[in-house]
Amino acid sequence: FTSIISTMKLFLSLLLTTAARTTTSFQLRHPATALRSTSRLASSSADAAEEYDYDLLVIGGGSGGVRASRIASGYGAKVALLESRLQHGIKPEYSAIGGTCVNVGCVPKKLMVFASRYPGEIKEMEGYGWKGATAGKFDWKVFNENKNQEITRLNNVYQNFVLKNAGVEVIEATGSLASPNSVSIHTTATGVTSTVTAKNILIAVGGWPFKPDIPGIEHAITSNEIFYQEEQPKRIVIVGGGFIALEFATIMDGLGSDVTLMYRGDMFLRGFDGDMRNHLKEEMEGNSGIDLKFNTDPKEIVKKDDGTLVVVDQDGNELECDAVLYATGRKGKIDKLNLDAAGVNTKGSFIPVDDYSQTNVPSIYAVGDITNRIALTPVALMEGHRLLGKP
Repeated sequence: FTSIISTMKLFLSLLLTTAARTTTSFQLRHPATALRSTSRLASSSADAAEEYDYDLLVIGGGSGGVRASRIASGYGAKVALLESRLQHGIKPEYSAIGGTCVNVGCVPKKLMVFASRYPGEIKEMEGYGWKGATAGKFDWKVFNENKNQEITRLNNVYQNFVLKNAGVEVIEATGSLASPNSVSIHTTATGVTSTVTAKNILIAVGGWPFKPDIPGIEHAITSNEIFYQEEQPKRIVIVGGGFIALEFATIMDGLGSDVTLMYRGDMFLRGFDGDMRNHLKEEMEGNSGIDLKFNTDPKEIVKKDDGTLVVVDQDGNELECDAVLYATGRKGKIDKLNLDAAGVNTKGSFIPVDDYSQTNVPSIYAVGDITNRIALTPVALMEGHRLLGKP
């Protein structure tokens, strides 16, 4: 098992490095340069008579939005950032300030990786002369309590140190476009809606897990809910063939769950290096308890009276489990943005932008997963940074 995790960490490290290098090809042009040219964001003599509430209004407090707002404020711009939650774990968002990575992505997933690797390491200890070591018993609740404390700490760091210390006004609210230069703000705590204006608007709301429309899909969880399950699923079916599916399969296997990985294709990680894909398959088959089921596509999920779930595949085969986790891609969170009000073009559930992160509306930009470029945290960070200046 340890070799699987090590291999995946190396693989993902190479992927992240490549992605981060990709962003260095971005170039600045006059709208972005103007963001730091004066004390007012993208101001000019032609706009002198026009007064806005903010120079930059950012919708979304994830990696790209936080970075862009902090840098803009550092250049003297008046900046506000909207995020629906300032503390994690609240349904249905689960995420909060800091975005997917901090709340329901990289950070808690790494903590789960650390927890899951110990049985494999202890198993290897005898070969290095350590006698009598055992893996012990994993306590899901204790782990989650400590994980939640760490995520709460990071929520507070982002809000009170990263953003407020930079002079960014943080508002716990959702935002939707009212025009190319105005945003309707729906305050989370009170439900009151108000409208503010901004010279520039940055959309950085990120993505959301996709689940297919099959009977019983409401019983399935995603990479959001897995971090807030009250009990550890002892039998879990994970559906998908991307690196998120593989990560959770190896994590849950390491934590002691019986794991079945279902993927509709012949081989997972489609589009990735062939040697790496084959090596991971061999490692998972030979050094883990994961049951790999290729060419398998669930068609229905049935919930029994005792709470047990039954996954029925395309051939009618049934498999009982305690949880079904779907990791079958992500979609952009555009549903509540009211993009039509400002004339912003979309492509599917995403917002297309040019090489400078500008949408078809000159005053509106977008960075991060919502643009469907490279959906990785380091990329979102660099996109947000390069929008305002060189990293």
